[in-house]
Amino acid sequence: MNLKEAKQITGHASGLGKPSKMPGYSTSISASRCKVGSKLARVPGSVCSKCYAFRNNYQYPVVKAAHEARYQALSHPLWVEAMTLLIGHYTDRDDPYFRVHDSGDLQDRHHLMSWVQVARNLPWVYFWVPTKETKLVKQVMSEVEDWPENLVIRLSAPMIEQEPPRSMAGYLTSTVQAGVGEECRAYTRGNRCGPCRACWDKEVSNVDYHAQ
Repeated sequence: MNLKEAKQITGHASGLGKPSKMPGYSTSISASRCKVGSKLARVPGSVCSKCYAFRNNYQYPVVKAAHEARYQALSHPLWVEAMTLLIGHYTDRDDPYFRVHDSGDLQDRHHLMSWVQVARNLPWVYFWVPTKETKLVKQVMSEVEDWPENLVIRLSAPMIEQEPPRSMAGYLTSTVQAGVGEECRAYTRGNRCGPCRACWDKEVSNVDYHAQ
């Protein structure tokens, strides 16, 4: 498989995403495909109620089409091989950090297990998966004994100013203006991660973001 074929298989015709805020690259699908998040988006005061992925550049037809192509590609039998090739090609070995979904979320067990395998294939890359799919993550993590050390999943508390609920005890989490855990200070650096890599650090139990 070559790079062009990997892009076609995964729906990344122009390559992986490169969010300006953070180090490295990312992938994304439409936020409208979020299972829990799309419901939370209709709940006032939820962390999804003002989701950036429903605004601005994410609403351009070309972006929507790209998101849909990536979503449809998830069932391709060579998706794991192709995504492994893409991430391995683009990621800087001196700063090897990758975000799974700068918009969108995990879809099902197959989707999550595909990322588990990609992480296993690239042990030198640090993966961070922010997610609202608590039930799915707990089920899959309970079944996988050899969870990749480089795959960090953070369960997101559903409401702004809410501490991680009991259902998330024992898992890495994130909150929005809850005043607990490690504060995300991107707002002090022009909304950029800068040198911080807390989201990818499994020693950081909770990252507390500022509201958008």
